Amino acid sequence: MSLTVLAVDDSRTIRDMLKLALTEAGITLHLAEDGVHGLEVLEGIAPDAIISDINMPRLDGFGFIEAVRQQDKHRGTPILVLTTESAPELKARARAAGATGWIVKPFDPPKLVKALQMVAG
Repeated sequence: MSLTVLAVDDSRTIRDMLKLALTEAGITLHLAEDGVHGLEVLEGIAPDAIISDINMPRLDGFGFIEAVRQQDKHRGTPILVLTTESAPELKARARAAGATGWIVKPFDPPKLVKALQMVAG
């Protein structure tokens, strides 16, 4: 099963790590640098899952998730939040915005791949 994933993160390092981890697992990856860019990239693709950071310039993860959820075609697309934050109130806010799951950086590549396969399968 080959998955298509959109990952939105303002950190080049994290984007590079995601690219390495996910492409090695056979996942087609689209990258964006912040929420605004993420919405632009999303226009042309139909990802099986989305990974989003929370703290980003222009449009943060909460705003990005809410905007994605307002689009009919992405209402059911799983969204995993990938962030350094672990506060329960932020998790609750992400869930309220429409996030499916929460992964704290630094991430474990095999676990992330497994999580993506679980939510997108």
